[in-house]
Amino acid sequence: MTNKTDFSINKKLKTLSLIAIIFTTLSLASCANQQSTTLYEQLGGMEKLELIANNFVNEIAFNEEIYSYFEETNIERFTEKLVEQLCVMSNGPCTYTGDSMAQVHAGMQITENHFNLTVDLFVAAMDKAEVPHRLQNQLLKEMAKTRDEMLYK
Repeated sequence: MTNKTDFSINKKLKTLSLIAIIFTTLSLASCANQQSTTLYEQLGGMEKLELIANNFVNEIAFNEEIYSYFEETNIERFTEKLVEQLCVMSNGPCTYTGDSMAQVHAGMQITENHFNLTVDLFVAAMDKAEVPHRLQNQLLKEMAKTRDEMLYK
């Protein structure tokens, strides 16, 4: 009886070991896929970036305080370059072909308050595009790197 019981226990242990190996392999594969997915892909690619940019332009259009900075702007070019920039910042397959942030914002004398208000408008644009907050924070982290090139220039 002992041999039959031992055989049954060994069989169950082997089955459990096999299940554990399969689960571990699948978990590691899932982690590898998550790590190789870029922010660009997580956001939804070019279509989502274009939606965010268009939403942002609409947010600006309806904000009197910020709109004054954009009155003379070629909105079509602004939107195109914003999409390029967002694509690059999110590790997408794009190249930014616009001017530097320092060049674009030279002479504007953007204040901290107006900068923060513009960030709020951008967050609203992402909310309207149904971008999850986790991804919003990742994109904002990348965008924040250009902050010093815009303020008080």
